[in-house]
Amino acid sequence: MTPRSLVLFLAGLPAVLAIPVAVHAQATTSPTEAAEPLARAALETCAALRVDAERLSCYDRAMAPSSRAAPAAGAAAEASPQPTSGAATNVARRSAPVDDSGAYLDEFWELSPERKRGAFNFTGYRPNFFFPLHVSNHVNRQPRSPAPGHDGQLAAYRGVEAKLQLSVRTKLLEDVALPGADLWFAYTQQSLWQLYSGDISRPFRATDHEPELIFVVPTRLAMPLGWRWQMAGIGLAHQSNGQELPFSRSWNRVYAMAGFENGQFALTARYNQRIHESDDNDDNPDLARYRGRTELLGLWTPGHMTASLLWKTNLDLRRGSLQFDWTLPVNRQDPKGLRWYAQVFTGYGETLIDYNFRQTSVGAGVTLFGW
Repeated sequence: MTPRSLVLFLAGLPAVLAIPVAVHAQATTSPTEAAEPLARAALETCAALRVDAERLSCYDRAMAPSSRAAPAAGAAAEASPQPTSGAATNVARRSAPVDDSGAYLDEFWELSPERKRGAFNFTGYRPNFFFPLHVSNHVNRQPRSPAPGHDGQLAAYRGVEAKLQLSVRTKLLEDVALPGADLWFAYTQQSLWQLYSGDISRPFRATDHEPELIFVVPTRLAMPLGWRWQMAGIGLAHQSNGQELPFSRSWNRVYAMAGFENGQFALTARYNQRIHESDDNDDNPDLARYRGRTELLGLWTPGHMTASLLWKTNLDLRRGSLQFDWTLPVNRQDPKGLRWYAQVFTGYGETLIDYNFRQTSVGAGVTLFGW
């Protein structure tokens, strides 16, 4: 090597030695450290999911070694859930709402394959609530029925009381008989409690029990004006108040139902056909005339609030009932937690003992758990 070549080599040596140092510095900060902020964002997104199966699957994807070692853009695409929740589910999200119309009934009845959670997982059915204040404008102290021996005199119940409802359901069979069809069992108990009547030992004025078997089939058919026919079903139900004569009231029925959705709005329709009983066993032969055979339920879920209107009717305005329900989270940051609840009822049949008794009532309280 000539003196001139030696000088040139020594001059370029620092630059050559700097190359592996730079490569080592870059290697020590990737890919894990570079992906850490994105991984945290992915976990926060998973935590906002309402359906347990989806949330667990999202965590599995976000925490998998292959996901952590993947490039940042790939990790974001893998951990980000697809918009599968509907308008009603948006109240359970902390992220911005998405336009995913037609998914409330999908989630509620587990209509699509990704929503299926298997059998014997208990969840809510009708609203679960406790009203420490329930006020009626008229209390039925002399229940009557056309059935012989069914007229009686009750205690001096007051119009101010408490109201409680518990309602749960579980899937008995999944994907049975028809594609995607499920068989459900549900149970609802509603009680009116004379909480403020200490002089008569605060009894429960009325308690109704209602078990049901429900067979639900997904339909998911497009309709005009943006509506979708999401599901159809048939059911078998028994409702009774568990009382002896003269206050015993009960009925059995089969029903057909259908559910429709359009963005923030959902509509379910149900027609009840009472199962005939012998005259000796029928506590209330005219029950369907007062209560109504048709049930129309409209639901509106704009953001965190929910509002619904239930009309029970024979498609006339003489009998039946209207019931309005409204809820709002106590903590806006936790919409799946405790919620304020208000209810207004007017008409016949708030309870079975009152099936032919007209009254108007207002209740206020909180939900007991998610529904």
